[in-house]
Amino acid sequence: MGNPKINDRKLLQLIDKEGLKQTEAAKILNVSRQAVSKRLIELRGKQTKVIVAKKIEACVDRKIDAMEQLGRINDNANEILDLLMRWNRGDKTALQVLESQVKRIKVGENEELDVTEVKFKDPRELALKAMGEIRNQLKLQLEIFQALYDLKAVQEFQDEVLQAIGEVSPDVRREIIHNLNQKRAIRSAVKFS
Repeated sequence: MGNPKINDRKLLQLIDKEGLKQTEAAKILNVSRQAVSKRLIELRGKQTKVIVAKKIEACVDRKIDAMEQLGRINDNANEILDLLMRWNRGDKTALQVLESQVKRIKVGENEELDVTEVKFKDPRELALKAMGEIRNQLKLQLEIFQALYDLKAVQEFQDEVLQAIGEVSPDVRREIIHNLNQKRAIRSAVKFS
């Protein structure tokens, strides 16, 4: 059958949209079934790399956003904790900062009043709550880092196993990747490459 160039768009249309088998597509394209199989593996690999790159980019963006948000929450909790601890030690400035906050409350439909006296809970209790929030933020941060590390470790392990199999038998490696991609197609857009 020679070595004619396969029209990628037509090949994907025949396989993906029309649901033909590789042998049937090969006949229509006037190439061997092996040529169709090889080209599909190449195309799926390119698609996979693009999909994985987009998913990784989205994960990294979300991780960065989450880390920034955690950082802001942590900064605020530490600021409150610092004021409370200074207040607890008798620092008059910290007490003034905490007590000088003027609040407005709505009374009736159109009237608002200033509330100048605010009663605080025991500063030690508030400090413990701020410390608990900081601890929770650190725990969440650690969980995010652990999940990202685990994902990377799994991907590296998969790559090493497939590489080792490929060194022994490239055909077996291709068949394993093909079977895994078929099984995972329903569950995920990410494919092995």
